[in-house]
Amino acid sequence: MRPISATYQDPLDLVWLHAASSLGIRVERSAEVFASWDGCGILRIGTPETLDADDSLAQMVLHELCHLLVEGPDAITLPDWGLQNDPSKVVHEHATLRLQAALADTVGLREFFAATTVFRKYYDQLTDHPLEAGDDPAIDLALVAWHRSRAEPWAGPLDRALRLTAELAHVVQNIAPSDSLWSRDKR
Repeated sequence: MRPISATYQDPLDLVWLHAASSLGIRVERSAEVFASWDGCGILRIGTPETLDADDSLAQMVLHELCHLLVEGPDAITLPDWGLQNDPSKVVHEHATLRLQAALADTVGLREFFAATTVFRKYYDQLTDHPLEAGDDPAIDLALVAWHRSRAEPWAGPLDRALRLTAELAHVVQNIAPSDSLWSRDKR
């Protein structure tokens, strides 16, 4: 038997694991959760077989980072950013989705980073300018979070991960099958 000294890792996973790590967040995969933040440094994301076919670790990590940006710096010490599936917090989920779309738009990958679960319909109905003034109360929360995302320690890791994701997309978009997320968004 030959010795194995290295393992394969998905390049996109590496990009987003590095971004999370740069922000002090360790990501673990678990079939026991969809996504869960323990408030002590560990973000658990479902294993591939527990997620939808159009979900990726990258999309899940970006979404959870957007939750943290919406909830503010103190939320990093709270389990699940202080949300714990509270139905009254739907506006916070909407703000998270607006921020997620705005960040994805910076590299032309909104569809690639699209929301999952029942909130996909809301995400898909966002305008081309998800942070533009309007009557949705989520806009104000998303704008505050956007400004947080443009400052350190967030801007560097987020911008780098988004840029590297776009570079990977550029490399494979013309050879990816038409039903692949990699073939969808164009820069």
